[in-house]
Amino acid sequence: MKYIIATNNQKKLIELERILSPLGINAVTAKQEGISLDDVEENGETFKDNSYIKAYAACQKSGLPAIADDSGICVDALNGEPGIYSARFGEKNATDTDKNELILNKLAGIKDRGAHYTCAITCVFPNGDIIQVEDYCYGEIAQKPEGNGGFGYDPIFLYDGVSFGNFTSEEKDKVSHRGKALRAFKQELKKYLEDKHADQ
Repeated sequence: MKYIIATNNQKKLIELERILSPLGINAVTAKQEGISLDDVEENGETFKDNSYIKAYAACQKSGLPAIADDSGICVDALNGEPGIYSARFGEKNATDTDKNELILNKLAGIKDRGAHYTCAITCVFPNGDIIQVEDYCYGEIAQKPEGNGGFGYDPIFLYDGVSFGNFTSEEKDKVSHRGKALRAFKQELKKYLEDKHADQ
Protein backbone atom coordinates (compact mmCIF):
# COMPACT_ATOMS: atom_id res chain seq x y z
CA MET A 1 0.00 0.00 0.00
CA LYS A 2 1.30 3.43 -0.92
CA TYR A 3 1.23 6.33 1.54
CA ILE A 4 2.35 9.87 0.75
CA ILE A 5 4.64 11.59 3.25
CA ALA A 6 4.01 15.34 3.37
CA THR A 7 7.63 16.41 3.81
CA ASN A 8 10.66 17.34 1.75
CA ASN A 9 12.92 16.55 4.70
CA GLN A 10 14.89 13.42 3.74
CA LYS A 11 15.81 12.68 7.37
CA LYS A 12 12.13 12.60 8.34
CA LEU A 13 11.34 10.41 5.33
CA ILE A 14 14.03 7.90 6.29
CA GLU A 15 12.66 7.71 9.86
CA LEU A 16 9.10 7.19 8.61
CA GLU A 17 10.15 4.57 6.06
CA ARG A 18 11.91 2.61 8.81
CA ILE A 19 8.75 2.60 10.92
CA LEU A 20 6.23 1.97 8.13
CA SER A 21 7.97 -0.68 6.01
CA PRO A 22 7.24 -3.56 8.46
CA LEU A 23 3.53 -2.76 8.01
CA GLY A 24 3.83 -3.33 4.26
CA ILE A 25 3.59 0.38 3.53
CA ASN A 26 5.44 2.03 0.67
CA ALA A 27 6.27 5.59 1.75
CA VAL A 28 6.69 8.15 -1.04
CA THR A 29 7.11 11.90 -0.93
CA ALA A 30 4.80 14.42 -2.55
CA LYS A 31 7.68 15.33 -4.85
CA GLN A 32 8.02 11.72 -5.99
CA GLU A 33 4.32 11.76 -6.87
CA GLY A 34 4.74 15.02 -8.80
CA ILE A 35 2.75 16.99 -6.24
CA SER A 36 3.70 20.39 -4.84
CA LEU A 37 2.76 21.32 -1.30
CA ASP A 38 4.48 24.70 -1.46
CA ASP A 39 1.13 26.50 -1.39
CA VAL A 40 0.05 24.84 1.87
CA GLU A 41 -0.05 27.44 4.63
CA GLU A 42 0.76 26.12 8.10
CA ASN A 43 -1.48 28.55 9.94
CA GLY A 44 -2.63 26.31 12.79
CA GLU A 45 -2.28 27.23 16.45
CA THR A 46 -0.81 23.89 17.57
CA PHE A 47 1.56 21.19 16.31
CA LYS A 48 -1.46 18.93 15.79
CA ASP A 49 -3.21 21.61 13.73
CA ASN A 50 -0.24 22.04 11.41
CA SER A 51 0.40 18.34 10.95
CA TYR A 52 -3.28 17.90 10.02
CA ILE A 53 -3.18 20.81 7.54
CA LYS A 54 -0.20 19.25 5.73
CA ALA A 55 -1.58 15.70 5.75
CA TYR A 56 -5.06 16.80 4.60
CA ALA A 57 -3.62 18.83 1.70
CA ALA A 58 -1.40 15.94 0.57
CA CYS A 59 -4.32 13.49 0.75
CA GLN A 60 -6.59 15.81 -1.23
CA LYS A 61 -4.00 16.38 -3.95
CA SER A 62 -2.89 12.76 -4.28
CA GLY A 63 -5.92 10.66 -3.42
CA LEU A 64 -3.59 8.59 -1.20
CA PRO A 65 -3.42 8.21 2.58
CA ALA A 66 -1.10 10.99 3.71
CA ILE A 67 1.15 11.32 6.76
CA ALA A 68 2.63 14.56 8.08
CA ASP A 69 4.46 15.52 11.21
CA ASP A 70 4.98 18.89 12.83
CA SER A 71 7.57 19.29 15.51
CA GLY A 72 9.57 21.89 17.35
CA ILE A 73 11.20 22.99 20.56
CA CYS A 74 9.45 24.88 23.37
CA VAL A 75 11.57 26.81 25.89
CA ASP A 76 9.99 27.43 29.29
CA ALA A 77 11.67 30.78 30.00
CA LEU A 78 10.63 32.06 26.55
CA ASN A 79 6.93 31.30 27.17
CA GLY A 80 7.12 28.22 24.97
CA GLU A 81 8.91 29.87 22.05
CA PRO A 82 9.81 29.11 19.36
CA GLY A 83 7.17 26.35 19.49
CA ILE A 84 5.24 25.95 16.22
CA TYR A 85 7.53 28.59 14.71
CA SER A 86 10.68 26.51 15.31
CA ALA A 87 11.40 26.09 11.59
CA ARG A 88 10.80 29.78 10.93
CA PHE A 89 12.46 31.22 14.04
CA GLY A 90 14.63 34.31 13.69
CA GLU A 91 15.48 36.18 10.52
CA LYS A 92 14.36 34.97 7.11
CA ASN A 93 16.79 32.32 5.77
CA ALA A 94 18.28 31.86 9.26
CA THR A 95 20.41 28.72 9.51
CA ASP A 96 20.15 26.14 12.30
CA THR A 97 23.25 27.70 13.84
CA ASP A 98 21.60 31.15 13.73
CA LYS A 99 18.47 29.84 15.44
CA ASN A 100 20.46 28.08 18.15
CA GLU A 101 22.49 31.22 18.82
CA LEU A 102 19.27 33.27 19.05
CA ILE A 103 17.88 31.01 21.77
CA LEU A 104 21.18 31.02 23.67
CA ASN A 105 21.31 34.82 23.50
CA LYS A 106 17.72 35.12 24.75
CA LEU A 107 18.58 32.84 27.68
CA ALA A 108 21.78 34.67 28.65
CA GLY A 109 21.88 34.94 32.44
CA ILE A 110 18.67 32.91 32.89
CA LYS A 111 18.91 29.93 35.25
CA ASP A 112 15.62 28.25 34.27
CA ARG A 113 16.62 26.48 31.08
CA GLY A 114 13.87 23.87 30.96
CA ALA A 115 12.62 22.94 27.48
CA HIS A 116 10.87 20.19 25.59
CA TYR A 117 10.52 18.94 22.07
CA THR A 118 7.03 18.16 20.73
CA CYS A 119 6.13 15.98 17.74
CA ALA A 120 2.61 15.60 16.33
CA ILE A 121 1.90 13.06 13.59
CA THR A 122 -1.32 12.97 11.58
CA CYS A 123 -2.51 10.50 8.96
CA VAL A 124 -5.49 11.45 6.79
CA PHE A 125 -7.20 8.79 4.68
CA PRO A 126 -9.18 9.43 1.48
CA ASN A 127 -12.35 8.21 3.26
CA GLY A 128 -11.99 10.96 5.89
CA ASP A 129 -10.58 8.80 8.68
CA ILE A 130 -7.83 10.39 10.78
CA ILE A 131 -5.10 9.02 13.05
CA GLN A 132 -3.31 11.56 15.23
CA VAL A 133 -0.69 11.20 17.96
CA GLU A 134 1.58 13.57 19.88
CA ASP A 135 4.56 12.97 22.14
CA TYR A 136 7.28 14.87 23.94
CA CYS A 137 10.88 14.81 25.12
CA TYR A 138 11.82 16.88 28.16
CA GLY A 139 15.23 18.34 28.90
CA GLU A 140 16.97 21.70 29.09
CA ILE A 141 18.92 24.15 26.99
CA ALA A 142 22.71 23.92 27.15
CA GLN A 143 25.02 26.87 27.78
CA LYS A 144 26.59 26.35 24.35
CA PRO A 145 26.17 24.03 21.34
CA GLU A 146 27.66 20.55 21.75
CA GLY A 147 28.22 17.74 19.26
CA ASN A 148 27.81 17.38 15.51
CA GLY A 149 24.95 14.88 15.39
CA GLY A 150 21.26 15.39 14.78
CA PHE A 151 19.85 18.53 13.21
CA GLY A 152 17.90 21.66 14.11
CA TYR A 153 18.12 22.48 17.80
CA ASP A 154 19.77 19.19 18.80
CA PRO A 155 23.21 20.70 19.63
CA ILE A 156 21.68 22.91 22.37
CA PHE A 157 19.12 20.43 23.75
CA LEU A 158 20.28 18.41 26.76
CA TYR A 159 18.60 15.13 27.65
CA ASP A 160 19.79 13.78 31.01
CA GLY A 161 22.63 16.28 30.76
CA VAL A 162 23.83 15.08 27.34
CA SER A 163 23.36 17.06 24.13
CA PHE A 164 21.28 15.44 21.40
CA GLY A 165 24.18 16.54 19.20
CA ASN A 166 26.25 13.83 20.90
CA PHE A 167 23.65 11.06 20.50
CA THR A 168 23.77 8.43 17.76
CA SER A 169 20.62 8.14 15.64
CA GLU A 170 19.72 4.92 17.46
CA GLU A 171 20.18 6.48 20.91
CA LYS A 172 18.10 9.49 19.93
CA ASP A 173 15.30 7.35 18.45
CA LYS A 174 14.79 5.63 21.81
CA VAL A 175 14.03 8.82 23.75
CA SER A 176 13.20 11.58 21.26
CA HIS A 177 9.81 13.18 20.74
CA ARG A 178 9.70 11.90 17.15
CA GLY A 179 10.86 8.40 18.07
CA LYS A 180 8.15 8.10 20.72
CA ALA A 181 5.48 9.64 18.48
CA LEU A 182 6.41 7.34 15.59
CA ARG A 183 6.15 4.26 17.80
CA ALA A 184 2.74 5.39 19.07
CA PHE A 185 1.65 6.14 15.50
CA LYS A 186 2.80 2.72 14.33
CA GLN A 187 0.63 1.04 16.97
CA GLU A 188 -2.39 3.19 16.10
CA LEU A 189 -1.97 2.58 12.37
CA LYS A 190 -1.50 -1.16 12.87
CA LYS A 191 -4.70 -1.30 14.94
CA TYR A 192 -6.57 0.77 12.33
CA LEU A 193 -5.47 -1.49 9.46
CA GLU A 194 -6.34 -4.64 11.42
CA ASP A 195 -9.80 -3.28 12.27
CA LYS A 196 -10.44 -2.28 8.63
CA HIS A 197 -9.34 -5.72 7.47
CA ALA A 198 -11.63 -7.38 10.02
CA ASP A 199 -14.58 -5.31 8.75
CA GLN A 200 -14.10 -6.49 5.16
